[in-house]
Amino acid sequence: MKPTQQLHELGQSLWLDNITRQLLTGGTLKRYIDELSITGLTSNPTIFDNAISKSDAYDASIRQKMARGLAGEALFFELALEDLTQAADLFRSIHDRTGGVDGWVSLEVSPLLAYDTASTIKEAKDLHARGHRPNLFIKIPGTPEGLPAIEESIYAGVPINVTLLFSREQYVAAAEAYMKGIERRLQAGRDPKVASVASLFVSRWDKAVSGKAPAALKNELGVAIGMRSYKAYRDLLASSRWQKLAAAGARLQRLLFASTGTKDPKASDVLYIEALAAPDTVNTMPEETLMDFADHGKVGQPLPTDGGDAESVLAQYTQAGTDLDALAATLQKEGAEAFNKSWNELMDRLSAKSDALKKAG
Repeated sequence: MKPTQQLHELGQSLWLDNITRQLLTGGTLKRYIDELSITGLTSNPTIFDNAISKSDAYDASIRQKMARGLAGEALFFELALEDLTQAADLFRSIHDRTGGVDGWVSLEVSPLLAYDTASTIKEAKDLHARGHRPNLFIKIPGTPEGLPAIEESIYAGVPINVTLLFSREQYVAAAEAYMKGIERRLQAGRDPKVASVASLFVSRWDKAVSGKAPAALKNELGVAIGMRSYKAYRDLLASSRWQKLAAAGARLQRLLFASTGTKDPKASDVLYIEALAAPDTVNTMPEETLMDFADHGKVGQPLPTDGGDAESVLAQYTQAGTDLDALAATLQKEGAEAFNKSWNELMDRLSAKSDALKKAG
């Protein structure tokens, strides 16, 4: 049995953290679904920037949309929705078979709205409506300004992938926003079945402290943060508040491990996949990491629900001078800024490509 199938049978969903038009049209994504147990897909501005900049596969579609007067963000979202609706259709049978638990694809609101609550709410609702797919997540950052947008979007019935979470506390805040939205739906007599995942970014922790922590702790911080957050997730699911919502028909907001490609070339290329195996969760991984894990990954014991030795490891980082709360806030801020940069580069690239296509006739 392939390692990917073993992980799937453990109860963890494997999603691909990538999308390109060639993945869709060349049959590669379909093969990953059939052969590597991939059951969902995530995207972000950096992924789309790479996809469009390194291919002419989007040129014909760009020409068509330019002829309709589209440019900038309007042009991008139409291109993205073309890709993601096609991907959603590939995953639709999985979505239906699992009762809406799996088979999701994700589209992010403009990163420029990360600190604009009202505009985020409006764009999330608009993008989901335009997608016309029940298995389309809209990604909203779990920033302080994003939390009320998450609550309001859930209340409006928009499935949300909460992104840019870096700590247990940020995860718990996102889960709180989700539950508030569901509780408001129940109070209003609405269906509580609105899907969501909460995406915890892992590998950036280890990159942030590289060279600053004792050698004995190298590449242990991201996993420890993941284990601490997983314990909080399990504690929440066991709480009377969640049990009441579940009894009323609410669906589980699954914890999703993101940023799971290894950034240290000296570390295992499947470090975060093997270390964060856990039922009722998702791991979204880059294409290269997926292939590495399928080739030589191993599935061992799942994450302990009590957090294992996470607190002991984190205490050692604290003693070594790492302010975990401050670093979590910094990582979230830097993550939002990185997506802003990719977004602006994407807009510049689309503009340049549009100009070149015009000149070429």
